[in-house]
Amino acid sequence: MSGYVVLAAIVVIGIAGYLFGARRAASQRQPGTVSHSLPGYHGWLVFIFAVVPAVVVFMLWSLGSSLLVERTIAAGVPAGFEATLPIGMVRSAAAALDALGLSGATLPKTYADLASAASAKGITLPDNGEDYMVPLADVANMQLHAAMLWGSIIAIALAAIGAAYGYSRIAVRSRARNQVEMVMLWGLIAASTTAILTTIGIVLSMLGETIHFFSEINPISFFFGTVWDPRFSAAGSAEVGQFGLIPLLAGTLYIALVSMLVAVPVGLMAAIYMGEYASRQVRSTVKPLLELLAGIPTIVYGIFAVVTLGPFLRDLSAALTGGTPFIQAQSVFTAGLIMGVMLIPVVSSLSDDVITAVPRSMRDGSLAIGATRSETIKKVIVPAALPGIVGALLLTASRAIGETMIVVLAAGVAARLSANPFEAMTTITVKIVNQLTGDLEFNSPQTLVAFALGLTLFVLTLGMNIYALYIVRKYREQYE
Repeated sequence: MSGYVVLAAIVVIGIAGYLFGARRAASQRQPGTVSHSLPGYHGWLVFIFAVVPAVVVFMLWSLGSSLLVERTIAAGVPAGFEATLPIGMVRSAAAALDALGLSGATLPKTYADLASAASAKGITLPDNGEDYMVPLADVANMQLHAAMLWGSIIAIALAAIGAAYGYSRIAVRSRARNQVEMVMLWGLIAASTTAILTTIGIVLSMLGETIHFFSEINPISFFFGTVWDPRFSAAGSAEVGQFGLIPLLAGTLYIALVSMLVAVPVGLMAAIYMGEYASRQVRSTVKPLLELLAGIPTIVYGIFAVVTLGPFLRDLSAALTGGTPFIQAQSVFTAGLIMGVMLIPVVSSLSDDVITAVPRSMRDGSLAIGATRSETIKKVIVPAALPGIVGALLLTASRAIGETMIVVLAAGVAARLSANPFEAMTTITVKIVNQLTGDLEFNSPQTLVAFALGLTLFVLTLGMNIYALYIVRKYREQYE
């Protein structure tokens, strides 16, 4: 039985329990009696008793079944094949057998026969499989199907028992509302801690490999090195190249600075216009159109930069000098310009929300003493909204620092130190992608450096976000 079918059956039982529970609670409300909770709360309590335990048990059962199958596969590997544990390949073979409906006496004799039969049905299997994987995959399939069958029976039975138990607890003075709200409270707490647990998981996943990297590479040479050259070492040589962070960090901050120089003035002026000058009709039209830029995928911006904007700037600079162009097609200026256009709606939207949150009384007071509208904006509105605007700009800067696709296409992959914005540079995110692509093993400094770069970028953007949220919170406490 499919897991989706089981979950659907559990939900159906829960919905039936809700309907019958609410109906029974409504029928118990007699004139002159005071019910503690509305019928809907009783129905939801029956739904919770039916669905939550059954879903949790089914998910744990499925996880345990998967681990059991992996142990079966590991135990069934013949002598001589233990060096490469083929769990993934056997699982692929088991899925192919299941899709083809083959088991027992109809099993293919060799792995090649299975791969050929699967290929005829449009299923691709790895080419380096062994013949022993076919019967092992059949055993894994039988165990998985048996476990799924028993898990489905237990989960559906548990849902029915839970619905019956919740239905039997319905009474006029039953505190169903309190129990439902308690369950919702714990659900909200679990949802809110997901972000914290995700952050901790990200840090721990990178921290171990980063420590491994620094056990081979001196941290001082990484954080203060000015040369990025993670070349492969020759056989028998201990040289692993140079991993200087400074060129990548400089390129990251340089491109982010150029993009902010483009996005901040345009976005801030657009926010002031929409918040203080535009009519309601103009605002309702212009703001969605401006925010439409934020919905364009970054790869589209990158393609536009490498196909249109970069060559245009190169040809324009060549026409201005009458010879060699001084702006390269891939440069900091090109990437910063197109990234700034992408960030304009972010700046304008956040700044507009901050500006419109300034109390109306401050505007009226300034106008009442004879100040013009422009003077009110410069002397009252912007200073009052400045903490929120600064927080919005810091959030935008962290977005610019983490951009990858635009930089890959518009700024290139050259790791260099240069003050010329018309030359190519690269960023930390680009090198993370470069170091994690290809056939490198995850035990060489050339690959492990990606985790050190990722952790550095994480700390940088996290610090900016925390500082921005601190400023925004301070602003909100001042003007709520």
